[in-house]
Amino acid sequence: MSTKIGITGGIGSGKSIVSRLLEIMGVPVYISDIESKRITCTDEYIIRELSALVGEGILVDGELNRSLLAAYLFGHPDHTKAVNAIIHPRVKDDFRKWAACRDTYDLIGIESAILVEAGFREEVDYVVMVYAPLHVRVDRAVRRDGALREQIMKRIDSQMSDEEKRGHADFVLINDGETPLIPQVLNLISLLSKNNSYLCPAKNNSIKN
Repeated sequence: MSTKIGITGGIGSGKSIVSRLLEIMGVPVYISDIESKRITCTDEYIIRELSALVGEGILVDGELNRSLLAAYLFGHPDHTKAVNAIIHPRVKDDFRKWAACRDTYDLIGIESAILVEAGFREEVDYVVMVYAPLHVRVDRAVRRDGALREQIMKRIDSQMSDEEKRGHADFVLINDGETPLIPQVLNLISLLSKNNSYLCPAKNNSIKN
């Protein structure tokens, strides 16, 4: 049976970079953001339930009507909970099926910005938080998304804080643009993999600062 790791972190922390490095090093990673979008647009139950909440125009040409959904969610935490209650269980089921097809791997991962909030903590053996200072995260997100700093800060403020994420994390990877990231990922695999003879041995039992 595979050891499952959950990769999480705030906007601009570098979760995707860590996931790509893991995949290059032979660790399959389930990207929940991509998969949840696929499932939302194809799962008949989700489409039916979202249509009942938001309206029949939830799909346009087979794609999620983001503006309609955003209007429904904006300023209504109860609406957000209702939508998440529809989508998250289906994504969880999909991840379980995906993981079952990869049970010959020593390590597999799932990447999610809301890993803990979405109830995926119990689906993984270890939580890995990717951390970067706030100003670094904002700068990255502004460059990546072409958004205003104020917009990025609103998105950050709507998510679980770094301090809370650290409280749930078993390991923390530092991605501040100065600390080398690849050795940290190698060390993580070395610590958790059952078949890691090709990797340099871990120097300690934790990467967490």
